[in-house]
This record gives sequence, C-alpha cells and structure tokens, in this order.
Amino acid sequence: MRICASLGEPSLQESLEKARELATMADVIEVRLDLLDEMAIAPFLNEIPTPLLFTNRPEWEGGRYYGEEEHRLAPLLEAVENGASYIDLELRAPKSSWSTLVDVCSDTSTRIISSWHDFQATPSNAELMATLQKMQGSGAHIGKIVTTAHTGRDALRTLHLLDMAAEMDFPLITFAMGELGKISRAATSALGGYMTYCAADSGRHTAPGQIKISDIKNIYRLLYGS
Repeated sequence: MRICASLGEPSLQESLEKARELATMADVIEVRLDLLDEMAIAPFLNEIPTPLLFTNRPEWEGGRYYGEEEHRLAPLLEAVENGASYIDLELRAPKSSWSTLVDVCSDTSTRIISSWHDFQATPSNAELMATLQKMQGSGAHIGKIVTTAHTGRDALRTLHLLDMAAEMDFPLITFAMGELGKISRAATSALGGYMTYCAADSGRHTAPGQIKISDIKNIYRLLYGS
C-alpha cells in the first residue's frame, strides 16, 4: 500500500525540512511547486532519497499557479530531465502540454500521473467512467480521479472506479475529499488503488480531508498488519 505525503509549506526551506522528516515514512513525496514561494527542483532531488512527485497545479484545477502554460511546464520538464520518479499533469491541460511531456518522458523512468479533480461534488458513474477512459488514452502511465464527497455513497462511487481500472489494466489513484471522503482515502490502497495521499503530521494540508501520515499508517497497521 503506497502512501504519498504532500508538502504544503510555502517556504522552500520549510518544505525541504518536511521532506527530510517524511523520507523514511512516505513511499512518495509530492512537491507542490505552485505553493512554493521559490520554485525549485534540484534541492529536492539532491537531498531527498524518497521517490518524488512534482506537481505545478494551475488555478483552473484548484492550484495556485497563475502564469503562462509554457512557464508552468518548465519545472516539470526539468524534473523529468533530472530523474524525478513522477510528474503530475492535469487531464484538462492543453494538448500541446500533453504532447510535450509524453514525448520527453518516453525514454525515461519518469511516470506521468494524469489528474482530474472535482472540488464541488462527485459526478455520476457514467461521467467518472468517461473521465477514466480519457485518462487511459492520454498517454499517462497512471490516472488520478479525486472528487468531493457530500454523502457516503459519493465516496463509494470513487472506489467503484478501481474495478473498472483493473479491467482496463490502468493504474488508478482515486478517493474523495472532505470529511465524508476520509474513509475512501484510507480504503483506496487496500482495494487496489495505486496510492493514497496524506499530510505531514505537523505540515499544512493541501486538500480537504487529508489524513496525517502517522494516522494513516496506524490505520493500516490496525486493519492490515502493515
């Protein structure tokens, strides 16, 4: 069961300190470049041995990057060129961005995560399935579908996607945000999800309903003995 810890600190030094703390606890560490006051790739790759995921989330996908698309892609390309394990690119990103990153990653070990978020609700099963099918055809290696739960059934709807993804042989990250989505964050990996996301114990949360890393590891120990 793979755990990704997201860094939410705005300071580069604070983020590096948090990454060092998480290095032995997390399987993957997500560096949210759009949240940093000083966007940097090299310090993380040089100092952190844990597999790194670089995300530069635009404002139209709930992030804090407001600049030009070409400039948004630049640090992601740098991450690929310097051996990052993962990069995140939004499913709704321009076709030119997808073409560029797929081409650059083709001869590397960097895996592309195609992400899609709904910060308001959880769409119907048909809409979620259509999104999953688009992801599979995007050129990404892994999909990420995250919704917002207003009922327990919303959280279940995201988890049902795991059966579909398994039939498609497409690795998928999926869970719901919000208080009612917390159970899906804990359950997704055990049900076949590629990984779940959490927050550092003393760090800032990067999404509603994130669970602290020590808490989710305790949940896994209690339920699964690992």
